[in-house]
Amino acid sequence: MERPSLEIKLPDTHEEGKLYVVDSLNNLNKLNVCPDGSQHTLDEEENTGGTGENTAGSNIRNQCLFVSFILTLIISLALVSFVIFLIIQTRNKMDQISSRLISEKKNIEELKKMNNMILKHLNQSGIKE
Repeated sequence: MERPSLEIKLPDTHEEGKLYVVDSLNNLNKLNVCPDGSQHTLDEEENTGGTGENTAGSNIRNQCLFVSFILTLIISLALVSFVIFLIIQTRNKMDQISSRLISEKKNIEELKKMNNMILKHLNQSGIKE
């Protein structure tokens, strides 16, 4: 079996044609490798010679990162506050339920005492079921 060659065979052209074809292949490679947003920054780097002269684009990107970081912190703070609020509310409800249970337990104990007293009175009076 014959393996297909990955090399691109360029026709014999003069020097300008070769440079144009290589430049076109580089641009095509960038389009395939880079996502849409980063292609624009690569083009800007090429225009400035890749020396970092384009600080406006990096400043805007840094500002966007800073703003997104601040928004993330604010959202995280809001979520933590909500969780703390829920914990406090749950604790209050649990306190209410436990106090109700304690009062109901006392009521049940009083009813048992009253039942025992009634049974004793009935036994002493001689009334049988």
